[in-house]
Amino acid sequence: MNNKFDALKDDDSGDHDQNEENSTQKDGEKEKTERDKNQNSSKRKAVVPGPAEHPLQYNYTFWYSRRTPGRPTSSQSYEQNIKQIGTFASVEQFWRFYSHMVRPGDLTGHSDFHLFKEGIKPMWEDDANKNGGKWIIRLRKGLASRCWENLILAMLGEQFMVGEEICGAVVSVRFQEDIISIWNKTASDQATTARIRDTLRRVLNLPPNTIMEYKTHTDSIKAWEEFHGLVNSSGR
Repeated sequence: MNNKFDALKDDDSGDHDQNEENSTQKDGEKEKTERDKNQNSSKRKAVVPGPAEHPLQYNYTFWYSRRTPGRPTSSQSYEQNIKQIGTFASVEQFWRFYSHMVRPGDLTGHSDFHLFKEGIKPMWEDDANKNGGKWIIRLRKGLASRCWENLILAMLGEQFMVGEEICGAVVSVRFQEDIISIWNKTASDQATTARIRDTLRRVLNLPPNTIMEYKTHTDSIKAWEEFHGLVNSSGR
């Protein structure tokens, strides 16, 4: 696991130009082969708790992404840029992954860690996310590692008490600040989003004046499309 993550740390996967000379047919065949291989692999290797391990209520998957700031991204290139680190089903399996991972405060550049329930991609368009939203908290530098650990331990320990509403969490490392967010399925359920907000305040021990913003994924998609429409219309 350590080696697997080391390979990701310095990988900026925003460029996919080296295969441009390949024919469309070859690319299609390669994608089909990879898809079949991944499907067969997932069928063979269902992640389950080991003997005497403490099972979690849901399986979760760690993801990592990094991109060059200022480079326009499409939904497709964003999906290509997300690297799956691994899936776990028990407390012990979580710690085996987490103990080898770089802490958010030690990441450089424009990097994100994602922790989502198995089968949910950390993308707005995923079926589990498309009608949902996220609570966003902007942190001054130096707080991300502690807040991220407290957030994911609360999520894995089912402290939010909102049934199946929680989809996952993200920590985003940026140059001026860091951002943590927790995603839920139903943006229109105000009682649920309020409970998530209150639990966040408690588990992160946030000061009363901390600014918390709730944003629906629909609004995020609209803002992204408007921004990229402006970028494209300006000839960039």
